[in-house]
Amino acid sequence: MGTRGWRLGAVVGVAVLAAICASGSEVPEQVRTVSDDGPLPVDRYQATPQDARRAERASALLVRQCMAGRGHPGFPLDPRYPTDPLVVVSVSTSYGVVDLAAARRWGYGWDPAGKPAVAEPRGRRMTAAEFADLPACNDEANRRLMRGIDEQNWLYASTRAIEVDKAVKSDPRLRAAWDAWSRCVADQGFTRYPDPTAAYTDHAWQRSSDGNTQHSQRERATAVADVLCKRRHHTVELWHTVKAELQTADIAQHRAGYTTALRHLLTYRANITDVLQTLG
Repeated sequence: MGTRGWRLGAVVGVAVLAAICASGSEVPEQVRTVSDDGPLPVDRYQATPQDARRAERASALLVRQCMAGRGHPGFPLDPRYPTDPLVVVSVSTSYGVVDLAAARRWGYGWDPAGKPAVAEPRGRRMTAAEFADLPACNDEANRRLMRGIDEQNWLYASTRAIEVDKAVKSDPRLRAAWDAWSRCVADQGFTRYPDPTAAYTDHAWQRSSDGNTQHSQRERATAVADVLCKRRHHTVELWHTVKAELQTADIAQHRAGYTTALRHLLTYRANITDVLQTLG
């Protein structure tokens, strides 16, 4: 869920990206194939990718200040670690592959010549002494950005999203839509998957360590059938509609919790702004 790696903003970014990507299957960053059918009701209660970027910058500034106080002046905002760790990148996808041109060319993967999923750190490699003090400074930065926020309710909307997602997947309208899509794909000679997520995550596509697939002829043909059947049966549109309806109902039923979550989110954004204005 979300982008994970050894970056200074990770302490705060984990919380932010957990809110963004609380539901759906995990797939590599380059394979962001979600159809944009407009905003969903719960969106206003959750952090955005822009929040994550601003939080990473604010966290880096706070860490640099903390490190200077611990005898490490000139600590870079975006350092490399003493040894390069494994970086795992994933992002949620709600509807599977929806881009026909991409499906024809790359199946359920992406162009291997595309840009890297995670930008390399731009700063110098930190020293062993700096690395030893980094966890404490990360904790200090996190406490500053989370000031005034009840962490138990911080991800309330994301917690509710898990329950809502279960209801969405069991909704009879969506089950019927998935069944129509499944029959359509099978009628073209491909596996009868229970839903689009199962097609996307089929182990037959042999994803490598970076998450990309093999782009086999079978994979690409399946992905094309997947997209065409979604279009024929308006699968994504109905899926989006059901999700929006159930989210609206959940917000109405748990108004107090969502209101508190929104207040915490606004506090978080204000904390970020304060740090950026002070240190940026």
